[in-house]
Amino acid sequence: MNKKHIWVYRILRPIVAVFLRLRIGYTFEKVKNLPDGPYIVLSNHTTDYDPLFVGVSFSRQMYFVASEHITRWGLASRLINFGFDPIVRYKGTVAASTVMAVLRRVRKGANVCIFAEGARSWDGRTGEILPSTGSLIKSARCALITYKITGGYFASPRWSGASVRRGYVHGAPVQIYTKEQLAEMSVDEINAVICRDLKEDAYARQIENPKKYSHKNPAYLMENLLFICPFCGEYDTISSFGDTVRCTSCDNSFLYDSYGMLHGIPMKTVLELSEWQKDRVRESLEKNVAYVSKHAVLSTIENHIA
Repeated sequence: MNKKHIWVYRILRPIVAVFLRLRIGYTFEKVKNLPDGPYIVLSNHTTDYDPLFVGVSFSRQMYFVASEHITRWGLASRLINFGFDPIVRYKGTVAASTVMAVLRRVRKGANVCIFAEGARSWDGRTGEILPSTGSLIKSARCALITYKITGGYFASPRWSGASVRRGYVHGAPVQIYTKEQLAEMSVDEINAVICRDLKEDAYARQIENPKKYSHKNPAYLMENLLFICPFCGEYDTISSFGDTVRCTSCDNSFLYDSYGMLHGIPMKTVLELSEWQKDRVRESLEKNVAYVSKHAVLSTIENHIA
């Protein structure tokens, strides 16, 4: 482990905790009784702030697996690399290279955090966790800590771009598995506990215990998710501003409130709306209906350097 990274982590951790509390309202539980040796942390993925959410719960420094988009932030990317040296997962490369990078860090005694879904949720439910995750944990021969973030989906929905709403967001460890326990488990058994521990349904939680998320434009950019009008069925006619989502073709609209609920259409949640849209897409595929976008741009990337 690099002493520079350890000191950067120690210095920034309390500062980041205060920032998250003031900016978002984030609360967290500190992880106690950490294993003596290295460990891998597996967390669900809800916002771009998730590495910070997870990091403040752990007193010991760790390295994060991150998407390649963080390498395109100019000066910020250079500072992140200098202080944290993340394990970058490049698109278009084989996942095996990332796995090997994780294993190399662990075998040198470092702790590593991975967001098991690989991408943020569009509808508030935990996404697919690949079966190869269990194989990685088995091969690492170290402890495993599962960690769950709740409320993050409503604080920063994936479809809302970089917008952040202040409200309930909480992070806490779910379970600690020692390397001895994992050694006695099969890969399938490890995958089962990972899926169980990280399973989250943001809307089920919100309906049971509603929390308010403050933002002046709560519905803004919902067209990133919704491309079929729920009124007239037209494609690419959705626009949004404030709390209103409107179709430019039929001029009908519905509302998205500060609790993440919909008003003015039969679907009451974004989850229901997303499922309805998926059903329409399936119907179009069955009927061999071609989809044409007026605004789509096709790009070719050549000589991609990982």
